[in-house]
Amino acid sequence: MTKHFYITTPIYYPNSVPHLGSAYCTLACDVLARFKRLDGYNVKFLTGTDEHGQKVAKAAEAAGITPQKYVDEISQAFRDLSTLMNFSNDDFIRTTEPRHHRAAQVLWEELLRRDEIYLDKYAGWYAVRDEAFYGEDELTEKDGKKIAPTGAECDWVEEESYFFRLSKWQEPLLKFYEDNPDFIAPQSRRNEVISFVRGGLKDLSVSRTTFKWGVPVPGNDKHIMYVWLDALTNYITALGYPDTTPDMQNFWPTALHVVGKDILRFHAVYWPAFLMAAGIALPHRIFAHGWWTVEGEKMSKSLGNVIAPHNLVETYGLDQTRYFLLRDVPFGNDASFSHTQMIARVNAELANNLGNLVQRTLSFIQKNADARMPQPGEFAAADQTLLNQIESTLPAVRAHMDAQEFHKALDATIGLSNTANIYIDEQAPWALRKTDPARMVTVLYVLCETIRNLGLLLLPFIPDSAAKILDAIGVGENARTFASYGLTSRLSPLVSLPAPQPIFPRIEVDG
Repeated sequence: MTKHFYITTPIYYPNSVPHLGSAYCTLACDVLARFKRLDGYNVKFLTGTDEHGQKVAKAAEAAGITPQKYVDEISQAFRDLSTLMNFSNDDFIRTTEPRHHRAAQVLWEELLRRDEIYLDKYAGWYAVRDEAFYGEDELTEKDGKKIAPTGAECDWVEEESYFFRLSKWQEPLLKFYEDNPDFIAPQSRRNEVISFVRGGLKDLSVSRTTFKWGVPVPGNDKHIMYVWLDALTNYITALGYPDTTPDMQNFWPTALHVVGKDILRFHAVYWPAFLMAAGIALPHRIFAHGWWTVEGEKMSKSLGNVIAPHNLVETYGLDQTRYFLLRDVPFGNDASFSHTQMIARVNAELANNLGNLVQRTLSFIQKNADARMPQPGEFAAADQTLLNQIESTLPAVRAHMDAQEFHKALDATIGLSNTANIYIDEQAPWALRKTDPARMVTVLYVLCETIRNLGLLLLPFIPDSAAKILDAIGVGENARTFASYGLTSRLSPLVSLPAPQPIFPRIEVDG
């Protein structure tokens, strides 16, 4: 029976070029998508851009171009990010696409048919930057301006609006959270959402009349859809909604939405309520990751400390960047980017630990085992201990990946490499070459098996470098999934091996 897995990034707002935060979120989704493919799942990985709203309309006007031309240019920057970072998304959705307009309008009509939407007038504090309304009690005052909790400036808005009966869904949402304790993660974010919903939900404005850049409300072109009802629908648009498609049936129950903590409320409160109201099943899980700062300071253009992903890739390398971003900090936590810490982590774990294991093992085979995969003899107790750790590492990594604990998955993987480095030092094949050549060959084979399985474990995280590791020990393309992991698919002895090339050069610091 085919296993399915659907993973989505938020659709990024194209008011500026991609930054470290958007690269981080999409990277996490890419690693999970790659891992699940290797684990035998049929995967759909979606990212894209959220191209409607007042911010885009104003930015386009300031630039002297149409909103469509504006979003065409910025959206392409996010496609380019996928190429730069070696992301493996299966689809890239834009909310300006006809398929999305159709899906959003059909969802609207279904909510209207069920009397979940009604027409009234709205008066309240609105933040253009957040595309969100805020209650008076949520605001602070600074220099005579009303400021949202996010720091965005709010304006008083009065206009005719359609409203979604969000208040009706307060108790059903709370019951759903109780019945599905893993629906929102990490736990601290779940607690925040439940506290917010318990505090009381008010009906939600879901249309605007003061600008026209959006999906027209069916039957009333005076209104366009409020950005969140429009934007959130993208997750089912990509599966073929409103049609009853195999993708909708197979993938939607498995959906994992990965989002930044700043937009968790929209995904964990509004989106489930929209779906419940329309009679559509809810996604499987929503995970909110933290924010990156730089050396302890929030990234900002004014401070000049915004980190562009391409700068990291150019400076440190693609896989080194991918590795560090998911290795150093638990995924749900805020993180402070430090060049010093990145250099230290990459040198210690990729160059000194993993890279050194591969290089010295394969170089020794080149010189002392006829440049061929060794033919092992009987395994000793020390060999079996390392082989047992190989077997136990994939289940541990799998559990961590299912919990979005990327740093722990990598910790387990590097732990296996560390054990192998201790093993090679203790077994000392350079000494065995003189005293027990047969034992030397077995030790080298066990090391190659460890390297093979390390390569498989690292394919989701550092795909290019892991592929080079597998190339170096002669692993064919058809043996590069987790079906070949462990001791049931061992390396074939006596196969010629290429001369090893360094895979992880140390990052040298000038001065």
